[in-house]
Amino acid sequence: MKRALAILAGLAVLGLAVFLAIFFWPAPAARAVAATAPSPQLIARGAYLATAADCVACHTTENGAPYAGGRPFVLPFGTIYAPNITPDRATGIGAWSDGEFIRAMRHGVGRNGEQLYPAFPYTAYSKMPDADMLAVKAYLFRLQPVRNEVRENGLSFPFNQRPLMKFWNILFHRSSEPLRPDPQQTAEWNRGRYLVTSLGHCGECHTPRNLLYGYSGKALSGETMQGWTAWNITSDRAHGVGAWSEADLVSYFRYGYAPGRGVASGPMKEAVDYSLSKLTDADLRAMAVYLKTTDPAAKGPRPVAPATLTRASVAAPAPGEADSLGRQIFEGACASCHAWNGQGQQSPLAALRGRRSVADPKGLNVVQTILRGGNLSTPQGHAFMPAFAQAYSDREIAAVANYVVAHFGGDEGQVSAKDVATARRQ
Repeated sequence: MKRALAILAGLAVLGLAVFLAIFFWPAPAARAVAATAPSPQLIARGAYLATAADCVACHTTENGAPYAGGRPFVLPFGTIYAPNITPDRATGIGAWSDGEFIRAMRHGVGRNGEQLYPAFPYTAYSKMPDADMLAVKAYLFRLQPVRNEVRENGLSFPFNQRPLMKFWNILFHRSSEPLRPDPQQTAEWNRGRYLVTSLGHCGECHTPRNLLYGYSGKALSGETMQGWTAWNITSDRAHGVGAWSEADLVSYFRYGYAPGRGVASGPMKEAVDYSLSKLTDADLRAMAVYLKTTDPAAKGPRPVAPATLTRASVAAPAPGEADSLGRQIFEGACASCHAWNGQGQQSPLAALRGRRSVADPKGLNVVQTILRGGNLSTPQGHAFMPAFAQAYSDREIAAVANYVVAHFGGDEGQVSAKDVATARRQ
């Protein structure tokens, strides 16, 4: 017995020693990088790369100066505020060296050696080559400096202890090497993989996370972030984008709409507006080519058109459909645009038939869209949906969301008034 206790005590001491060694282990030093005067070509390239990385979306508040930081990201363990990345020397990154910038992008370490939180997607950016990182920095350093002191993060204990991120990195950021081209694939496929997995960091929203915010599950198979569902974008034909053509995907990236497939909303619409819509056709095609080859994952809603829709018309639901609060609200506020058979009336952009959002029993994106509305312009026309957050109560919005899921998706909706109240705060 005494021997067993001694062994346990020894293991406890050893574990504590390892913990303290990692906790207090200094951050890797910033590498010395030979200084070169940035050329106009390098700055222009950096601007394109920063656009592809969608930096402005995260580092800009509503009506705020671009890249000046302050945007809040509400996570299960608190709120993180995006930093100012303009070249202001006091409150931005104007005093950062090239080596310090590379260290942040590759290892998640700030200028003063502090661990950064993975809300900043350094796990994806670490796959970038140094040259691309420095091109982004050259562009950022040509922006107008903005003096903006961003508020401190509001994280609960122990998540407010930055050194603990060293343990997170051991678990979830084991490689910080640049992505190497696959010689068995085409240059287009390799470019698409780089844009999807590194620069565009699609997995940050579309890959499942565990309780520690690390990747958990098949890449790109869908996740819930900031109150919205980021759909499965693997090559699975039923649950992902495997049945989409390359042209469908390019249209979705460019305009936020693919005929017969879906309309971008929420954070995805933001990614389209600030980033994807501004990329070259060649890059958008490369992303589509890569996504069509990803490992399929049979996860998430499977869009289907229930049999009741075949008996519905533009002007009326299927005969004998039961009355409900949700149906009454849909009739009064929604049917004139979306139509009872889901084909859309004034615009095909208003079609609900076959959309993944209505095939999701949780109805997260349906609720968010009802609350916040939408606005989209495409070659097929313009569509505007007003926000109904002030027009209906939580109970009423839950009722109409559940009706939409059941009527157009063929599944019983699971939205509660409490879910709607939560969505209002996100």
